[in-house]
Formats: sequence, C-alpha cells, structure tokens
Amino acid sequence: MASLNVGNLGEYLREQRRNAQLSLRQLADAAGVSNPYLSQIERGLRKPSAEVLQQVAKALRISAETLYVRAGILDAERDRDEVETRAVLLADPSLNERQKQVLLQIYESFRKENGFGVGVSEPEAGAEGEERPGSAEDDTGDTTARGTRTAGGSDAGPRRTAGQ
Repeated sequence: MASLNVGNLGEYLREQRRNAQLSLRQLADAAGVSNPYLSQIERGLRKPSAEVLQQVAKALRISAETLYVRAGILDAERDRDEVETRAVLLADPSLNERQKQVLLQIYESFRKENGFGVGVSEPEAGAEGEERPGSAEDDTGDTTARGTRTAGGSDAGPRRTAGQ
C-alpha cells in the first residue's frame, strides 16, 4: 500500500479548490464537512476517511480515485475494477451512508474470502468461512449437509431421530 502523504493530499486539494474558484467555506458546504475540518485536511493535519474524500471529490468534480491515491488509501496500481466498484457504491444517491458502508464491508469480506483483500495476495488457509475441498457439498450437491465424512462416505454430522 502507498505510504501516507496527507500533506501532499492537502496541497492538491487546495490547488483543486482554487482552480474551481471555490472558497474553503464553499467547498466545505458543498462536500458536507465542516470548514475547520477541511482546513485541517488542506494543511495536512488530518487524514480524511475515504467517504469524506469521495464527498470532496464530488464537490470538486474530480476523481475520488485520485484523492484515494494521494491520501495513501490506494496504490496507484490497484485493480481499477475494485476502485470503480467502490466509487459506484459510494456515489449511489439512493443509498444512505450506513447502507453504503455495509455494502463496502460485505464487498471487502468477499474479496478477502477469495484472496483479494487489502494486503492479501493469496487465500489465507483456514480463514473462517473459507470453503475447503469436500466440505461445501455432499455427493448430491446439498450444501446444507456440513458434517464430517467417514471413510465409507456417510455423514458423521448430527443425526435426525424420529419425531424431529
């Protein structure tokens, strides 16, 4: 992951704000953040969240991905599909902020499960929820039977008894 360079981000934001001919207060209002907080970001004193960066990028009409890279949240070489997926989720006006964060958490958990999580280059053996050969489904394709198989192929999991 890229090293954190909040000062560089702040200088870049200030330059973009001035190019857009916006005052600090105007940009803060448009992005939905406080004026002092935005000032601290521009001066390199605060590291904003990805959500705040997305809001600022939208207000400046620039790429959120560019801000993520400058803030050290993303590597410049990171998979573009992942970045675009996150940007689309964050920009969807039909979702509230809590829903966006939940979707991003689910998305990230699936990526980790498949070996593409942040900082994960290979699937982690034994990770919770990871499927292992022979444990996901039985011979009939039934994914609900999760017991341990015996050498004869029978299921050693919980047994149903009469009356259940």
